[in-house]
Amino acid sequence: MSEYNQQKLTQDVLAAFAGTPDPRLRELMTALVKHIHGFAREVDLEPDEWLAALKFLDAIGQISTERRPEFILLSDTLGLSMMVVALQQARASGGAKGATPATEATVEGPFYWAGAPDLPLGADIGEGVPGEPTFYMGRVTDTNGQPLAGALLDVWSGDGEGKYDVQLSPEPVMKARGRFHTDAEGRYFFWSILPAYYPIPDDGPVGDMMRATNRSIYRPGHMHMQVSAPGHVTLTTHIFVAGSPYIDQDAVFGKRDSLVVDFDHHPPGKAPDSREMGKPYHSASYDFRLAPTPA
Repeated sequence: MSEYNQQKLTQDVLAAFAGTPDPRLRELMTALVKHIHGFAREVDLEPDEWLAALKFLDAIGQISTERRPEFILLSDTLGLSMMVVALQQARASGGAKGATPATEATVEGPFYWAGAPDLPLGADIGEGVPGEPTFYMGRVTDTNGQPLAGALLDVWSGDGEGKYDVQLSPEPVMKARGRFHTDAEGRYFFWSILPAYYPIPDDGPVGDMMRATNRSIYRPGHMHMQVSAPGHVTLTTHIFVAGSPYIDQDAVFGKRDSLVVDFDHHPPGKAPDSREMGKPYHSASYDFRLAPTPA
């Protein structure tokens, strides 16, 4: 195909989408066509390569289930999920100069499960879960440092062996998940386990891609937190275990320096919530700052 016809093809496809009634959809489709046609020209894409890509995407659809969303994993491992998160946080901040920034967001990941139980502060979501006991505590405030009473923390993690509940059986039972509301001072505290580093699911097409490109399949240990309060932008983030293996090689590019937390090790004795611990445990403290909802 001549260069003229290549360009004419792109223009013909763009013209086909020109009548899209929704302006935002028209913008998205126009940009997609321009970039994907440009990609094909840049790499001189061959038919067998494009067919292999289509089969790869088809395989992702075939393996995906409600508990195994392989397309989310693909987005995560390409860094696209983090790019979308970064763009959203930039919009939410409004770019106000001099303002204290909100806590950095990161990827939700493929293992979020809505409907975790509402629990009182101090409850232990790590009961019956492999791993070392860990006490989590901190505050939720606005960007001016004012406490947000009644803020909701929806928390979840893998276990101390690097497995999430949804990976353990075809009909999993919720484990290491819970929802907590802050007290009048914006404080939260609960027990769970010390999350371990783990491999992303690598028995599907994304795993094949990671091996073919000689990439690490591991994520450092982290606790997921989704934090929300009326009048504020919902924050989806992690706190990462300082010193965890792969802390600088996160397979989904989710690690942020501001989210890395020291998990202190303690001997048996009285914990910060006055609980008597008969064995060693860990503790982690982190304060979350929520941005106001844009006007």
